[in-house]
Amino acid sequence: MTKLHPKIAEVTERIRLRSAEPRAAYLEMIRSRRPKGFARQRLTEGNLAHASAGCAVIEKTHLLGAGWPNIGIITAYNDMLSAHAPFEHYPELIREGAREVNAVAQVAGGVPAMCDGVTQGQQGMELSLFSRDVIAMASAVGLSHDVFDAALHLGVCDKIVPGLVIAALRFGWIPSIFVPAGPMPSGLPNPEKIRIRQLFAEGKVDRSALLEAEAESYHAQGTCTFYGTANSNQMLMEVMGFHLPGAAFTNPGTPLRTALTKAAAHRAAEITAQGDNYLPAGEIIDERSIVNGIVGLMATGGSTNHALHIPAMAAAAGFIVTLEDFEDISHVTPLLTRIYPNGPADVNHFHAAGGMGFIVRELLGAGLLNGDAQGVAGPISDYSHEPFLDGDKVSWRPAPEESGDLEIIRPASDPFSSDGGLRLMTGPLGRGVSKVSAVKPEKRVLEAPAMVFESQEALKEAFEAGRLDRDFVAVVRFQGPAANGMPELHSLTPPLGVLQDRGFKVALVTDGRMSGASGKVPSAIHVSPEAARGGPLARVRDGDMIVFDAENGTLDIKVDPSEFAAREPAEFRPNTSSVGLGREMFSYFRQMSGTADTGASQFDFVAEGD
Repeated sequence: MTKLHPKIAEVTERIRLRSAEPRAAYLEMIRSRRPKGFARQRLTEGNLAHASAGCAVIEKTHLLGAGWPNIGIITAYNDMLSAHAPFEHYPELIREGAREVNAVAQVAGGVPAMCDGVTQGQQGMELSLFSRDVIAMASAVGLSHDVFDAALHLGVCDKIVPGLVIAALRFGWIPSIFVPAGPMPSGLPNPEKIRIRQLFAEGKVDRSALLEAEAESYHAQGTCTFYGTANSNQMLMEVMGFHLPGAAFTNPGTPLRTALTKAAAHRAAEITAQGDNYLPAGEIIDERSIVNGIVGLMATGGSTNHALHIPAMAAAAGFIVTLEDFEDISHVTPLLTRIYPNGPADVNHFHAAGGMGFIVRELLGAGLLNGDAQGVAGPISDYSHEPFLDGDKVSWRPAPEESGDLEIIRPASDPFSSDGGLRLMTGPLGRGVSKVSAVKPEKRVLEAPAMVFESQEALKEAFEAGRLDRDFVAVVRFQGPAANGMPELHSLTPPLGVLQDRGFKVALVTDGRMSGASGKVPSAIHVSPEAARGGPLARVRDGDMIVFDAENGTLDIKVDPSEFAAREPAEFRPNTSSVGLGREMFSYFRQMSGTADTGASQFDFVAEGD
């Protein structure tokens, strides 16, 4: 096996060392929970009767007789979210698969699944990030029945997978496998969709043309085909070892997808504490797994939302991950893919051109992935394989050794870029991140006066009124978790993209988030401390000259430091942003949320111990 890159080894080791105390406490906790027999043997007879009452006769017999392991299913099914609609029929497939290997499967619980495509730019988006922690807690409710010997987690999209991972790791004595649904077939090409969005923003096409384009893009069951947070999740689960190899991007409704789903049930039954291959989630996920996940994110140009999610997921297993870790890994990880928004291709094209198996092989060969890290199917060195149907069963073969399309996926020896394109942005305005993989090099550095907005609506209104035809840095503040839940600001991309195309120098600086699909406009996001908690963005005024330098990772303001510090910070005024559509029910989340640079989580696992 290729020797690990020294920088990857260095980051892995420093995560291990800085996390030694909380990780030790975590391992002590999960090891104390390992069952001596089947998990349900802890129950009283009355408890067990309740747990089995709804089962089919054959399953009830084996639950009551303690003959078969019991697999818990946590499902994020709803049929409004296209990526999750296929999960409607998964429980029965899983039950069938479990019976084939003498196991029982039960739906342990359902969790909410917000469609960010529906709520993008709407008030409901203010609950989106918080839904991650709600999902973790809802999963915990299901798993707390303590009758499961393994768990299958059915989730794909944005906050859903990170929430499920947090719960899987807090129940880390239970073996867990993540079961995706796959992407929808390709529809309207993403560049054409974006072109029509920008034309609509300029008033050059009407709403019916926009709706037609959107409906042709998002047209069937499965994930959206661009490489946003949902598909970044699937990549992440694969390189971290929570998937069966090659499960990420097989389309829904195909025989191979059905076989993979049943195979997940088979494997879950094999890795329980009652067998000879016990693989508890909290032990297979370690510092190597986390670094592998960040490497995969950089190599594929994945979503910046994971600068929030990975620290939060890592903390659930007792690890402390910083933005400096992301930056250092980004510097040495080449960009191997061009998938929209970093290029015209979608995830189906990526999958056909070599997909995850090719990426894993290239990263292993370059010493960037740790092949000794464990996954649910074996060491990550085995994940350079792809699934295929052998009759009605799934088997695996080596992934292609050469790219099927060098415009979409390249070997590590000839990458699109020498680095992963994520920058840590620091300076007197705070700490944030910038994704530059889709930003042209000549657009990454600019100096321009600030235009300050306190909502995304205010910026869009200014654009529509024609007040933004100039060079400027848009400072959109009071968008952090403590202010309004940190909604994605993806709806700002069309107007800012239009202005950039008109030849103006524009950039975005915000304590909010952008969508995983954000692209060509230079942005410094997740700026922390956030304005609502007295962060520096609260002191920025219209006309202040801001220096935005994504090449060197600096975010500066040309105001005398003493003058800047003496300014009265702008006051956050919630107005209606905290009431309506259930937002008033999340006031506790806004008050208790962690900082963006530590994952913006309600949970403080690494600080408080276990």
